[in-house]
Amino acid sequence: MSEIIDGKIIAKSVRDKVAQAVKKISEKGSRLPKLVVVLVGEDPASQTYVRNKEKACGEVGIISEVRRVADTIKEKELLEIVAQLNKDITVDGILVQLPLPKQISESKVTNEISPEKDVDGLHPMNMGKLLKGEGPELVPCTPQGIMEMIRTTGTEIKGKEAVVVGRSNIVGKPVALLLLQGHATVTICHSRTVNLGAVTRRADILIAAVGSPGIINGDMVKQGAVVIDVGTNRVGEKLVGDVDYETAKERAGFISPVPGGVGPMTIAMLMQNTLRAYELRTAKKS
Repeated sequence: MSEIIDGKIIAKSVRDKVAQAVKKISEKGSRLPKLVVVLVGEDPASQTYVRNKEKACGEVGIISEVRRVADTIKEKELLEIVAQLNKDITVDGILVQLPLPKQISESKVTNEISPEKDVDGLHPMNMGKLLKGEGPELVPCTPQGIMEMIRTTGTEIKGKEAVVVGRSNIVGKPVALLLLQGHATVTICHSRTVNLGAVTRRADILIAAVGSPGIINGDMVKQGAVVIDVGTNRVGEKLVGDVDYETAKERAGFISPVPGGVGPMTIAMLMQNTLRAYELRTAKKS
């Protein structure tokens, strides 16, 4: 029987550390870190995510602002908003909530955000530094959260065989690069991988982030493996992951649940990134 990797508990620990740091900033009478989230349209899921981010900011003492714009906004107008936020010296972190309407290029918007305010860690400069092993200062939130979850298990990454199922720019690719930096031997799989189970059964560390409910079952998990389930799939009224939890927990050494696993970590790491962006920008001015 596996041990549960409780993302809620780990995320609280991260948020508490951020809150302590922000409190020290406040006691000095300095300007507090500020995060601005741009929300385009009224997608219910996006609105929920943004509310959760606002709540997290309030808990740790980070100033938050939400710029709400209609989903009819033109790409040029949204880029102008981002450019204004880039110039605003009181703003430390900028996050444009995805997905965006069809008339707007997500890559253009992501690329417009200043790398030093890119708290999502998705700007090509930050992703390029990650690829080259040069940092970066701001790492994508979900992959960063996954690495923290692995560390809490006491598992040494160096020398382990890691398999990442999923190749997205937001999770799959960056977490594979972070595992490489930790000296793991890394394989990236996806929904079209032939005989997926033959690959996943080799994994000491298995990350499932493909967005397909139950694509990983217990027979595909190595005995004693660390299993991190990033999937969030709505099946009827139930939220399930990419891992069949009930069968996988019989073989895994450690496993994260859905919900209550990676989700809380993503927001906690956003708070950490916002504080980091503030510290980096403050250090440059001093």
